[in-house]
Amino acid sequence: MNIIVLGGGVAGVSTAWYLAKSGHEVTVIDRANSVADETSFANAGMLSYGYTSPWAAPGVPLKAMKWMMQDLAPILVSSSSFNVQTANWMLKMLGQCNEDAYNLNKRKMLSISEYSRTTLNELTNELTLDFDHRSQGTIELIRDEEKLQAIEPDLASLRECGVEHKVISHAECIQHEPALANVAEKFVGGLRFPQDATGDCNKFTLALAEHCRAAGVKFLLNTEINSLEASAGQVIAVNTSIGLLKADAYVVCLGSYSPLLVNPLGFKLPIYPIKGYSLTLPLLDESKAPQSTVMDEAYKVAVTRFDDRIRVGGTAEIAHFDLSLHEKRRKPAEFVVNDLFPGAGDLNNATFWCGLRPMTPDSVPIIGKTPVSNLYMNTGHGTLGWTMSQGSARLVADIINNQEPEIDSQGLSVFRYVK
Repeated sequence: MNIIVLGGGVAGVSTAWYLAKSGHEVTVIDRANSVADETSFANAGMLSYGYTSPWAAPGVPLKAMKWMMQDLAPILVSSSSFNVQTANWMLKMLGQCNEDAYNLNKRKMLSISEYSRTTLNELTNELTLDFDHRSQGTIELIRDEEKLQAIEPDLASLRECGVEHKVISHAECIQHEPALANVAEKFVGGLRFPQDATGDCNKFTLALAEHCRAAGVKFLLNTEINSLEASAGQVIAVNTSIGLLKADAYVVCLGSYSPLLVNPLGFKLPIYPIKGYSLTLPLLDESKAPQSTVMDEAYKVAVTRFDDRIRVGGTAEIAHFDLSLHEKRRKPAEFVVNDLFPGAGDLNNATFWCGLRPMTPDSVPIIGKTPVSNLYMNTGHGTLGWTMSQGSARLVADIINNQEPEIDSQGLSVFRYVK
């Protein structure tokens, strides 16, 4: 088949790879002048397979209200960007904040994440991909004893889902992350996910795109996607800045912008753009830097090590499609990296960035078939697009190929929202 993939982020390029590998003629369309130039450009760098968890959970509304009152708030709501769409999405998310929904959604997400872990391992064995990949686990660092004692409900969920994890002592935190010895008074222990990894999503996507080109994938960059032309229950063309482009099938991998393209077709994608920020610091002193990822539980900020850089990701802002870089949003990331790893990176020469995370109300991505027969989705991964990228791409390729997927795809498509 001739297949058009709409979107050149990590989801789109990965989807193109697995489709091309299975024999299709694939074209990727993106408005940027390079792949991975938007949300995939500077995310936190975590491949957080075990740390996968829905935003919507029992108790989260109350926690979110408390977080927003903090000086270094991990979540913010922009009043200037608040509208009916924002309110509707938040209400849908609140409807998922119960134990049954949380457990169901977590199982779906963990299934994709674990599949992505094995798929990425297979891919890196098959291809030469330079993306600062490390497989040394994640530590959720806990700053006070009360919180350490209160994590048992989370552990029960992890055990139920078969996620490898371990509550580690103060000394074990330092054993895995020696630089924490410099700030030993700052924490009491942690929760470690040994199967988690790290990597630069932008570098990965650029490298995979070169393999895609070698496999015959065509990239149409600097090309605006205006609309989908549909007739008799099928997409017949995509309307772009270079004209109408036709294919046998189409895959939407446009992240937060997916609803703008798809909603006119008669069904709604409940995806909302959650704004996330990151800092990238040149490495100054390796002995003072993390070896993998340390997630500060108190501030919801992740500090991730690349080969010669440190990536710090945090702050979730509900701000619609606003991509303004507000300087005050740097503060949580700057505080955490300086508090836990002082002297490790050059804050004076840090690069500040923001991107839009495509969040569904249940945190589960939208993957697979749609009410339009030749239109498929691979979108809505929220904060876990990098983590879930390979499993999601392979899954949607299997669905398009009418092959039995290696994991259960039930409840992942848009049909869970379509009445």
